[in-house]
Amino acid sequence: MSYRFLLDIALILISTKVFGIITKRLQMPQVVGSLLAGLVMGPAMLGIIHSTEFLSQVSELGVIVMMFTAGLGTSLNDLKQTGKSSFFVALCGVIVPLFGGTILALFFNNSNTPNAFMQDVFIGVVLTATSVSITVETLKEMGKLSTVVGNTILAAALIDDVLGLIALTIVTSIGGASDSNLLIVLLKIVGFFLFVAIIGILVKKFMDWYIVNVHSTDLQRYPVFAFVLCLFMSFCAEHFFGVADITGAFAAGLIISTTSKAKYIEVKFAPLSYLLLTPIFFASIGLSVELPRMTVNILIFSVLLVIVAVLSKLLGCAMGAKICGLKKQQCEQIGVGMVCRGEVALIVANKGAALGLMPEIFFGPIIIMVVATTILTPILLKFAYRQSNTYEDLQESTLVDRYEEVEQLDYIAENLIRANDHMMKKKRNKKK
Repeated sequence: MSYRFLLDIALILISTKVFGIITKRLQMPQVVGSLLAGLVMGPAMLGIIHSTEFLSQVSELGVIVMMFTAGLGTSLNDLKQTGKSSFFVALCGVIVPLFGGTILALFFNNSNTPNAFMQDVFIGVVLTATSVSITVETLKEMGKLSTVVGNTILAAALIDDVLGLIALTIVTSIGGASDSNLLIVLLKIVGFFLFVAIIGILVKKFMDWYIVNVHSTDLQRYPVFAFVLCLFMSFCAEHFFGVADITGAFAAGLIISTTSKAKYIEVKFAPLSYLLLTPIFFASIGLSVELPRMTVNILIFSVLLVIVAVLSKLLGCAMGAKICGLKKQQCEQIGVGMVCRGEVALIVANKGAALGLMPEIFFGPIIIMVVATTILTPILLKFAYRQSNTYEDLQESTLVDRYEEVEQLDYIAENLIRANDHMMKKKRNKKK
């Protein structure tokens, strides 16, 4: 048995952290650093780490946990209260990029495979993704998070995740089942959502009954049960319904989010994600990238993909905001705030690559697009707010509070540990 995997994990963790610190100093998400670490340490550059079956499996587990925690952070009550403006922003922000990406891929995809058209559609699905973490940080820095625009972006991003996953589910199910009857595929998708609804009702009732009737101090059983549900739903999605496992994981997170232990479970899952699984997942994407020969076609496609990614999201979301009667400047700000793709696009692209829906030649341009939109979003946001009043459109929101609560929990835990250490020192001193 080779123990090389231990060294590989150690190198991945230290390199992703170093690159993450560098990218954070450059005001970019640390996920970009993790991706660059994989590119630098992998076959594309230094060749120190190579993709293995073990790393691929841990990476798959990583993306499942990430989507589960994304579902955990998506409150169904918040979705109900988002309002029509957020819904239309998300809907137009999914439809326009979907068509834009598909049309662009039609001109550049020379694949002769039977599912070539579904590959084109999948490029559109990748462009539907939105990652607002960089937008939130930029708005917080400018004091604009608790505004109409900030709240609309946060709410639209929640809906965007759900709509994007529905699009991913349909495209991967149809594209990954070319030898199956289309009607059967669609029935399986409907069956999956019915399955989720039934499991959701049963789990909610069981958890409510258990919390009220079984008075136990062993709280660790709740995260264990949640993780079991996550893995079970992921397996059922792929094995029985032909739906992407990450959709099953997200659905499991949504189910757990309806229970009273959701926040506790979310806090317990965070270390598992950021200590091991998330760095390995994003580094593995970098490790698996083989940089294509930069032909004229690839260069043109990469540039056009970035342009389409920016304009389709900006115009689509701005159009949705305009339909709901928001001011012109607000429409511009919302459109710009939804441009960043980040980790969500990488997760979707990686899933497409595993299913044969993402031609290898397109993977490099996708990464370029993700990095470009990540860099451009804060720049464009600051430009969009150039003439904005400091206290304009301020608005309280539970979504903003929920987002900031995640950061606050880490500080609370650290302060509790310090307080406990201080008390223990006092006790020891008294005994002396």
